[in-house]
Amino acid sequence: MSLTHIQISNAKPKEKAYKMADADALYLVVRPSGAKVWRMNYRYLERQKTLYFGSWPDVGIASARELRDEARKKLVAGLDPAAEKKVARITQKIAQDNTFKAIAEEWLVKIEREERAPVTLRKVRWLLDIAEPMIGSRPISKLTAQEILAVLRKVEANGRYESARRMRSVISRVFRYAIATARADRDLAADLRGALITPKVKHHAAITAPKEVGALLRAIDGYAGHELTAVALRLTPHLFVRPGELRQAEWAEIDSHDAVWSIPAEKMKMRRSLCVPLSRQVLAMLEELHALTGHGRYLFPSFRTPRRCMSENTVSAALRRLGYSREEMTAHGFRATAATLLNQMGMWHPDAIERQLAHLDANATRRVYTRGEYWDERVRMMQHWSDYLDELRDGAQILRPAFGKSATSTA
Repeated sequence: MSLTHIQISNAKPKEKAYKMADADALYLVVRPSGAKVWRMNYRYLERQKTLYFGSWPDVGIASARELRDEARKKLVAGLDPAAEKKVARITQKIAQDNTFKAIAEEWLVKIEREERAPVTLRKVRWLLDIAEPMIGSRPISKLTAQEILAVLRKVEANGRYESARRMRSVISRVFRYAIATARADRDLAADLRGALITPKVKHHAAITAPKEVGALLRAIDGYAGHELTAVALRLTPHLFVRPGELRQAEWAEIDSHDAVWSIPAEKMKMRRSLCVPLSRQVLAMLEELHALTGHGRYLFPSFRTPRRCMSENTVSAALRRLGYSREEMTAHGFRATAATLLNQMGMWHPDAIERQLAHLDANATRRVYTRGEYWDERVRMMQHWSDYLDELRDGAQILRPAFGKSATSTA
């Protein structure tokens, strides 16, 4: 005969624990303390076992019977209900421990050991810090696409469309790491590609008209700020590397004898090493700089400590001091200046220019067959470029050459 709510409520504790049978092996144990707990006896592989379903009234009669029925189904399927319950408890604990924040931290350690660029790591951490308050404490296997979208929408609401796009990509990479380490089954962030606003592409502001480039170079020569910043400003248009590559340059990478600067792959955006031919003008500036910082590691050490390199905003801030707004010219814009004017010259193979810009060809097969990487041409091109900049700075009128001919100038 099945138990009723009244029977259970009226059951009083005794000196020893006693059982109140329900049905199909389910029973209630009334302990001397007054606690009442649900249990079920069963046999598995010829062994007597007992399942615990919780305390009454937290677990009511109907719930206890449902748990009993689920256990009986597992027995019919050849499974041990107690073992299955233990596995479920362990799985749940693992899920609780494997929060999005915990897995993101693991993944950050991994990419840091893979020697990702410090600036990349800082950007990734910044994006994850924004996401952490909303989803950081959630088990990654329990997260929903709606929760992730809510995080991205919050960023979009502030007009930061590009940040939202990058955040989706970073969250997606955390999910892929979780999948690879058997803690998630699916990359939910990948499904949200089409849900975000596509930001309008903004190119780095750059001056590309020869006459205006000349005026800029004259302004740079007149820069009255810190001497290290002045040298960095003068070197930037000649080398046209990315700003981070210049400020992180080390004296050990400079070979003055062979006139080449060898930038290791770990410092490059595309993780591919780059050799920069050094013109006579650049070598002269480096000699001047060596007298200032040649005793240390970096060409451009931080103003606060020689153990770090110059701040990433130093050159751009100097351009602002010269009167050039963010919409007119940026430190990164010197790359566009060089790319535009070198291509307009018609003297250099486009692949030689692209390789010197450290752009990675999208065609893998073509990359393989670009043997030698136009080194001799790049050496001539970088010297010609420095000569050309000097002519622009000195106010010469540069005539655009016909293809394959050298540039000429008139006073």
